[in-house]
Amino acid sequence: MSARRVRDIEYQLLRSGERKTTDIVIERNGLISVRAPVHLSEEQADAVVENKRLWIYRNLAEWRDLNATRVIREWVNGEGFLYLGSSYRLLLVQEQAEPLKLKDGRFCLQRKIVEAGGEEAAKRVFEKFYTEKGIERIKKRVTYFSPKVGVSPSTIEVKEIGYRWGSCASDGRLSFHWKCMMAAPKVIDYIVVHELCHLHHRDHTDAFWNEVDKVMPDYYERKTWLRTNGAAFDL
Repeated sequence: MSARRVRDIEYQLLRSGERKTTDIVIERNGLISVRAPVHLSEEQADAVVENKRLWIYRNLAEWRDLNATRVIREWVNGEGFLYLGSSYRLLLVQEQAEPLKLKDGRFCLQRKIVEAGGEEAAKRVFEKFYTEKGIERIKKRVTYFSPKVGVSPSTIEVKEIGYRWGSCASDGRLSFHWKCMMAAPKVIDYIVVHELCHLHHRDHTDAFWNEVDKVMPDYYERKTWLRTNGAAFDL
């Protein structure tokens, strides 16, 4: 990866031997990425960015609008936290065997975690909850959709993967961000199908989207919902 600048546009150049085409992506954190074949020179990448200048401006403006309403959560009773598309209120409790438990429509969190470790400790507990639930649900959904897509992934992980919702390695390894578990089930299914289809097509070409469409004809609606609401998926 290398950092580049074309006039007022800063971007990161990500080359891959598996890619045949060049894509420009506004990442979830607002960074501009140029994902390109390994043979693309820095000068050629700069030219791609220059040619797509208006597209980049328009999509950056949209990203800023979507992120202007990003939720800043507090670790106090009554704060809302997302799980499978629904918001559950936080309840700090004194006595509880598990650090965090979803019970009676509330996220019950041991009070001592916040008092002793603060915000970071509480975030780690929630991240562990989402990760464990994610492994359970996403593995089942991968098993369900794999034969429909016609692929057999090698391994499935749920973890912190930065600005992506999911990733697909050339050896068939699929990784999903634990924040996916904040989305509604139908949106999680879209993320799963998206990554499975990358086992057929590495790039976001028309052939790739046609593959997604075969399995999930309403994928665009789900994709748009994720793009519009994903900024709220944070702790």
